[in-house]
Amino acid sequence: MTEAVSPANRNARFAGHAFTLAVLAAWALWGAMVESYEMPGPWAVGKRLVAFFGDWYELRHMFISFAHIIGAVVISFVIGCLCAFLAFYLPRTRLMMHGRATPFLNSFPGIGWIMLAIIWFGVNDFTVVFVISMVLIPFAIINMREGLDSLDTELIEMSRSFTRSRWRTFTMVVVPSLFPFIFATLRVSFGVAWKVALTAELFGGNTGFGYLLNLARNDFDMPLIFGIILIIIAFVFSTDRYVFAPIQRRLDRHHDGA
Repeated sequence: MTEAVSPANRNARFAGHAFTLAVLAAWALWGAMVESYEMPGPWAVGKRLVAFFGDWYELRHMFISFAHIIGAVVISFVIGCLCAFLAFYLPRTRLMMHGRATPFLNSFPGIGWIMLAIIWFGVNDFTVVFVISMVLIPFAIINMREGLDSLDTELIEMSRSFTRSRWRTFTMVVVPSLFPFIFATLRVSFGVAWKVALTAELFGGNTGFGYLLNLARNDFDMPLIFGIILIIIAFVFSTDRYVFAPIQRRLDRHHDGA
């Protein structure tokens, strides 16, 4: 049995689709009025995307960028969690972590990490992952700190009355209580990582989308530049809508029910 769509939702969808069509029409009109190296039209970008997906040399840069993102998100999440847990379970380190290290990392500019990483490690994949990770680490620390500070202390004390194992309390009570914050950390990190990755690959990498964008800029290959931008937008939007959003709804239902 299909679910009925309310008039408000139907109108919202119509407005959204109409806006998309209007943007495409404006893009096509602008592309027809100027030179292709200034603004390629949708058709030229579409043809370039077909060529992109048929060229393994160019396509591999896409997978390398994905690897940079995934690696940096995992590394920053693990380090951020360890730092947050350290400050939580060893209170004497709280000022050091949340009052000194986190504000420093959070205020340090990404371009500064790029310059330092190039000097320290050279132009390579490690530099790119290092830069992205350093930018993401404070996001992980702050989100996990909020989660740890919001833990139900009475629930933790009650769990300790059933077992003397701190590890069981941690894995069966603390970690499940942190699921919304863990998910929020990964979701935010994934979105921010793409904004940092292109800059890091542009200046400090010799592979990835950022490197490919630099080559396209030097060759005045504007259709490829727009094509890469569209790929990133489509990938981030699809991941957020079809992966993160369903998980978010399930977490919300679970914790609301709890």
